[in-house]
Amino acid sequence: MFLNFLAHIARLCSILGGLLMTGLMLMTCYSLISRNFFDTALIGDFELTGVGAGAAIALFMPLCQLKKENIIVDFFTSKCSRRVNEGLDRMGALLMAVIFALLSWRCGLAAINAKETLGASMLLGFPDWIVFTSMCIPFGITALIALMQALSSMDHLDEAAA
Repeated sequence: MFLNFLAHIARLCSILGGLLMTGLMLMTCYSLISRNFFDTALIGDFELTGVGAGAAIALFMPLCQLKKENIIVDFFTSKCSRRVNEGLDRMGALLMAVIFALLSWRCGLAAINAKETLGASMLLGFPDWIVFTSMCIPFGITALIALMQALSSMDHLDEAAA
């Protein structure tokens, strides 16, 4: 049931990431057209593109983990038994949970530090803490999804062994 809730949150994050990428694409088109045809520039467009792309990538990660769409190299394990592959998948999910928990934690600390030091982008003065916070939350959701996958895989292996 909790995994279903996380699945809905992951889909919502993915929709937000898609909307963000669409907005970045429209902004880039506007900037290029105005720069090439009207000799005006959108100041800080590359800063906003960097900030938005980072946030969008983070927003896509929960759905990527939920669907188990991360890169898997099965060259060495293709001839292993199903049980061995499930065990390796469980260990991979647990490793992903640890990695994304660390990423979320460090982004949270970076957000706090950026807020305290008033860190901002050079041209627009866009606050850095917003960037780190926008990455911290989806990374935390990804860690929870990976942990739930690792734990549900353990239950599945225990049932298969019995």
